[in-house]
Amino acid sequence: MTSVDEIKELLKKNKKRLAKELDQSKEAVALIKKSMSTSLNDEEKDKVKVQLLDICKAVPAFAVFMLPGGALLLPLLMKLIPDILPSAFREDDEESQELLEK
Repeated sequence: MTSVDEIKELLKKNKKRLAKELDQSKEAVALIKKSMSTSLNDEEKDKVKVQLLDICKAVPAFAVFMLPGGALLLPLLMKLIPDILPSAFREDDEESQELLEK
């Protein structure tokens, strides 16, 4: 596999992860709207809590990425602080790391 193919594969995988994160965010917004009229059960409260934490994690990760040299700094931060990325981006992380190391 060439470097270009590896990069294309990672872009496809991250596109799916971003779509998954957006779906989870939409679900959280719907649950928050629901909470204004009725009480949420424990499972729904946990979903909202996890998703709000994911959003709070995404902001610093994207801010680091936007800095000059952030594309180089973000992978280093991910090794030092593995929980910096939202949950949708942490799944199959070992597989992505293996592709990068080849």
